Amino acid sequence: MSQEKEDGERLQKVIAKAGVASRRHAEQLILEGRVKVNGAKISVLGYKVGVDDSIEVDGRPIKHTEKLHYYLLNKPVGVITSAQDPQGRPTVIDLLKEVPARVYPVGRLDYDTSGALLLTNDGELAHRLMHPSYGVEKTYRVWIKGPMGINAIESLRQGVLLEDGNTAPAKVRRVCGVSKRNNEKLKPNHIEILEVTIHEGRNRQIRRMFSAVGYPVFKLERIQFGSLSQGNTLPPGAYRALTKEEIKELRSQVGL
Repeated sequence: MSQEKEDGERLQKVIAKAGVASRRHAEQLILEGRVKVNGAKISVLGYKVGVDDSIEVDGRPIKHTEKLHYYLLNKPVGVITSAQDPQGRPTVIDLLKEVPARVYPVGRLDYDTSGALLLTNDGELAHRLMHPSYGVEKTYRVWIKGPMGINAIESLRQGVLLEDGNTAPAKVRRVCGVSKRNNEKLKPNHIEILEVTIHEGRNRQIRRMFSAVGYPVFKLERIQFGSLSQGNTLPPGAYRALTKEEIKELRSQVGL
């Protein structure tokens, strides 16, 4: 076993800062025995390393620091939010092949959900943005067969009981409705669009919340992640680098 550095930095944090993975994923890599320090396998969390230690992940040496990159992607429907997919489906990483660094998605958008997705190799920022204690808000535009009743809206605003517990209160506002005559596939129901803001990140949470109050979602788009707004600047599948001001604001949101 390598000698742990009492005044060093936690191994998972170093891996994250090097841009190899988010801190959460780095912890998983360590627990799976895929990380070595100075040739010795480390499989416990909390192990500390110094700047002179040699670190390998899956047999590949990593640097202690790497230039940080930040990108906002307008994720299309039909793309997996993952670095790779065993079924061979397109992933968000496939859309960023020209990026000069290995970046990873912060959080997850479902296969059938589109919208704003941050990708970065800043593991510390990614960890904080995803951690529920920082309460980073995400805003979604939701299409339903409505109009939604006021009781259902109030239920969303107060919190909904799901199979994994009560959700935190959501912010909900009506955006607009579309006549059934403009969309034959959805007749005879009226189409309504709402905007919902939450700070949790449960699996398929928005869809489950709306189903729980009797209004299944048939289209879902994330329009804002923290201080990042998707706006109308990016077509589906396109991405752009964040500005210095956007990076500073994101980091400020989570105390960095």
